[in-house]
Amino acid sequence: QVQLEESGGGSVQAGGSLTLSCAASGFTASRDYMGWFHQAPGKEREWVAVIASGSRYYHASAKGRFTISQDNAKKTLYLQMNSLKPEDTGMYYCAAGLENAGLRWYVPGDGGYWGQGTQVTVSS
Repeated sequence: QVQLEESGGGSVQAGGSLTLSCAASGFTASRDYMGWFHQAPGKEREWVAVIASGSRYYHASAKGRFTISQDNAKKTLYLQMNSLKPEDTGMYYCAAGLENAGLRWYVPGDGGYWGQGTQVTVSS
């Protein structure tokens, strides 16, 4: 059974940093496309950063500020978030089994997985 468990969320002031972690089990993380999604209050969930076969992709909102990385030995996915802004506030979800349609990454209903999410709050 595939499980994704996020940790590392919290509250921080604007300009601060946080590192999110996602512990994966039940599949070979190094062979799967994994990433992070952000859901701001009242908005749809949106991809933020993806790592796929060693290549990294970033949403425009995250480029230059966030870094996605993966420790295959620990089967853990990370998201280093720097220069945080109030608009970064929301739930962050780890996901696996991603697919893409052009520049948009998504989690398919069949073969895709979500973690339970971790809350990030950035105050101004």
